[in-house]
Amino acid sequence: MSDVRQMEETLHFAPVILAGGSGTRFWPRSRRSRAKQVLALDGEQTMIQQTVDRLSKVSSASDIWVITNDLLREEIVRQLPGLDEGKILNEPAARNTAPACALAAFLLETTNPNAVIGIFPSDHVVGDIDRFAEIVKAGAKIAASGERIVVLGVPATKAETGYGYIERGEAVDAVTEVAGGIEVRRVRRFTEKPHKALAEVFMASGNYAWNSGMFLWSAKTLASAIREHCPAMAPLMEKIAAAYGTPEFTQIFAEVYPLCENISIDYAVLEPRSAKGEEASEIYCLPADFIWNDLGCWSALHEHVAHCGPDDLAKKNIFDKTNQACVDIDSQGNYVYAPGKAVALVGVSDLVVVETDDALLITTRERSQDVGRVVAELKRAGREDLV
Repeated sequence: MSDVRQMEETLHFAPVILAGGSGTRFWPRSRRSRAKQVLALDGEQTMIQQTVDRLSKVSSASDIWVITNDLLREEIVRQLPGLDEGKILNEPAARNTAPACALAAFLLETTNPNAVIGIFPSDHVVGDIDRFAEIVKAGAKIAASGERIVVLGVPATKAETGYGYIERGEAVDAVTEVAGGIEVRRVRRFTEKPHKALAEVFMASGNYAWNSGMFLWSAKTLASAIREHCPAMAPLMEKIAAAYGTPEFTQIFAEVYPLCENISIDYAVLEPRSAKGEEASEIYCLPADFIWNDLGCWSALHEHVAHCGPDDLAKKNIFDKTNQACVDIDSQGNYVYAPGKAVALVGVSDLVVVETDDALLITTRERSQDVGRVVAELKRAGREDLV
């Protein structure tokens, strides 16, 4: 039996869904207690239900973990009855993605250090699920084959400033073989959300991919990386992991987790690891060459739902499907969500209009990235009822 075949048969894959975000750029539909990941933005299923469905192609439900928060846990448990409730953990305090990823790594390391962890955001749209499953399985094999980190890089199609970028290095034939023939490239460096001019340079080079936020590594690889690059966080995670499954876990988790540094996994592990050099870092990029959208704001949702090319996108009006008798006259490129309302657009272009029972948002598609600032202003005004 080949080493690769043997590895496939013994590999334990544990997807970890990060579901603790607040989704402020989708205000007013997204609130702290009903954030973007528990909303059905583009169909009947919520974003986190879609995430679990596609992960069912590569894992059993019993192996899936969800890291969320106190405000969302009850709703997530309700929406995902097939998951193990004991693996739906609510963070006692928001601490960004590094502690969330580390939590999964240290918990799994205590029982199965060779388990491969896949990190998946809960609020992305993915199409071509068969290709997604093929890429994830290939990434899991690479992660299981050594002290290797795998990132999924989305082919960049425009000079987008809202995404992080991955500079890809040389192709590695030996790792490509482990991946079943899917080309694997080394990672040279990560760049977080470049300005427009730099993003255009990246696009012109043809050697950059968008950072999808999907990563794969063994539990021991990630735990070791945390010990190396975040030495203050490691003993905190060891204490939490030692208490898991005991009556003291809730109290220890609540006391210790907030002591962790508030930092993303990119800054905590990936960037310092990549600084070791292209070969020494053992970070590899697989192509996320399936349909992908992180639905970061209302304009991204308009683009996703419109299902058309960039030339037609500016012309297409999108109405919520429950809207009745909607009319558009000399109007184009608008997104409107006002359930059950008759909406008339007359002579307007590129607007985003979103109505809920207690709030109304009016902005432009170009400025929809700034909607999160509304939430910040409401907090400053003491309107906690609206956030």
